[in-house]
Amino acid sequence: MKRAVMASIVIATTVLAIGSLVFLTSAPVAAQNGGGGAAAAKAPAGPTPRLADGHPDFSGVWWPGRDINPLTSTAYYAAPRAEPRTGPPSFESLYQPWAAAKAKTMGHKDDPALWCIPSIIGPTPLVGNGLVGEIVHTPKAMFQLVETYHGFRIIPTDGRAHRDDVVPSYKGDAVGRWDGDTLVVDVTGFSDKNWLNHHGAVSFHSDELHMVERYRRPDKDTLEIDVTADDPKVLTGTWKASHTKLTLAPFEHVMETACEIDAIPALMDAAAKENYGLKK
Repeated sequence: MKRAVMASIVIATTVLAIGSLVFLTSAPVAAQNGGGGAAAAKAPAGPTPRLADGHPDFSGVWWPGRDINPLTSTAYYAAPRAEPRTGPPSFESLYQPWAAAKAKTMGHKDDPALWCIPSIIGPTPLVGNGLVGEIVHTPKAMFQLVETYHGFRIIPTDGRAHRDDVVPSYKGDAVGRWDGDTLVVDVTGFSDKNWLNHHGAVSFHSDELHMVERYRRPDKDTLEIDVTADDPKVLTGTWKASHTKLTLAPFEHVMETACEIDAIPALMDAAAKENYGLKK
C-alpha cells in the first residue's frame, strides 16, 4: 500500500498555527485507524520472524497505528490531556537543582528541533520526531531509518564494546547484544546540542548521557521498546521512558521528511505564538 504524501515540507503559517511541528509531511494512509465503516475483525498476528542465526528479525516499517496529516493533527501519540500526567516521571522532573533552575528559563523557543536539530527520543529513538521508522535487520547489525530529518542509525548486534574514538553526535554511538529474544542497545557518545524530547518539552542533557534501549518482537505485527537513561551531570537518578508498542505499518518503506533551513523563521514564529498547539 502506498502512502499519500504532500509535495514538500509544510512551512505556511496557516499550518503552523494548528500546532503541528511542521517538519512532518505524511498524509494518512487509507488503512489508518478510524477509517469509514465498522472495523473488520483483526486477524491473529503471525509468529515472530527469525534471522538466519535464530534471533528475532525486527525488519519492517513501524508506527503507532496511524500517520500524520499536518493539516489536521500533530505529532503526539495522543492529544494533550487536562488531568495530571500519569506514568513514569518526566525527564525534566529528575533534573538536579541547577538544571531545574535553568529549565525554568527555557521554553518552546529554545527547542533545538526548530533549528532542524533532531531530538533523541520523540517518542522513541526509532521514529525520531515523527511517528514512522524502518528497521533493516541482519545477523550482524540493525539499521534504523528514521523518517523525520531522513536520519539513520547503524547498531552492531555482536556484543562489541563502544569505540573510544567516536565523535559525539545527536544520536550517540549505539552497540547491541542479545539477552534471549531481547536486543539490548547501549548508547553513549552523545552531543549536548540537542534535546531528549521535542515539541518544546525542555529536556536538555549533557555529553555524559547514557541510554539503554530494549527491543522485543513478540509476534509478527508488534515491536515493543523500553528506554532508560542516566546523566550524572544533569539528572538525580535514572529516567525511564513510557513503554512503547509499535505495529507493523501497511506500507513498505519510510519516505524523506526533511527540515528546510528557510522554514526556521516561520517555525520560530509559530512556536512563540501558538505554543505548539498545547494549552498555555
